[in-house]
Amino acid sequence: MSDRTITRAQLSEAVYQEVGLSRNESADLLESVLGMMSDALSGGETVKISSFGSFSVRQKGERIGRNPKTGEEVPILPRKVLVFRPSQVMKARINSKRAPDAT
Repeated sequence: MSDRTITRAQLSEAVYQEVGLSRNESADLLESVLGMMSDALSGGETVKISSFGSFSVRQKGERIGRNPKTGEEVPILPRKVLVFRPSQVMKARINSKRAPDAT
């Protein structure tokens, strides 16, 4: 697995290269899209991106966990978690990159 991470700056630069907007406009566009996604998710909506996947927020209930060091039982409070589900197109694309290595 690769240790590469794509940053906002790299995404902004990719928009600049592909779309032809100025660097500032590309950065503003990226921030606008990410902001809209964040606002929708924090409002409880699901964000679906065709051929990529969907992001949603899921409520997890309270449960009992265990401290691995001491073995003591501790309550884990209810919380919301962000869930990403890749589309079938994305799954196929990821698996097709792996297929030649599996032979």
